[in-house]
Amino acid sequence: MSGQENRTDRLDTGTRLIHLGLACFGLLAWGTGWLAEDYKELRHTGFSVHGWIGIGTAVVTGLRLLYGIVGPRPARFWNWLPLTSGRIRLAWDDLAGLLRFQLPDRDPRQGLAAVVESFGLAVFTFLSATGVALFLSLEPGVKARGTMHFVKELHEASEVLLPLFIGIHGGAVLLHALSGKHLWRGMLFLRER
Repeated sequence: MSGQENRTDRLDTGTRLIHLGLACFGLLAWGTGWLAEDYKELRHTGFSVHGWIGIGTAVVTGLRLLYGIVGPRPARFWNWLPLTSGRIRLAWDDLAGLLRFQLPDRDPRQGLAAVVESFGLAVFTFLSATGVALFLSLEPGVKARGTMHFVKELHEASEVLLPLFIGIHGGAVLLHALSGKHLWRGMLFLRER
């Protein structure tokens, strides 16, 4: 077994399932966001579809946050969040390596990977919180006003934040795959070739 497979195998089943849930629900929520504009109508099927997918996203995000507190040690936030000087230094080292066209070769959730995962969790948490607030507060047939209009505008930041995260994360996965490190296979419970 290669060292790379060994690192990927250290991601537990819960982490992989939650990651798949976030990927599926996140992409579905992003892809159906345009449907939600019919919230102003009495018949608002698009809003309902997008809203229920968003509720699913919020549930999986909540599970990931809970997993980061009480899950297996490697998945717990205090073991990998880039909040210490040493962890931040690893991220800077990885970034400097990328500028020299060298991909980071670290354990999961270390260096730049920890920064990307933190950003993704922040985006998913932000969008889940604002989305649930809208789902529970918007009244069919009534245009959002006041605080709910502000929350709606914040939620619509997903038009930038989610594609930005998907681009960064997906780009990193693609770069690793092109270099022969098929890390994505481990997330899908497949063996790396």
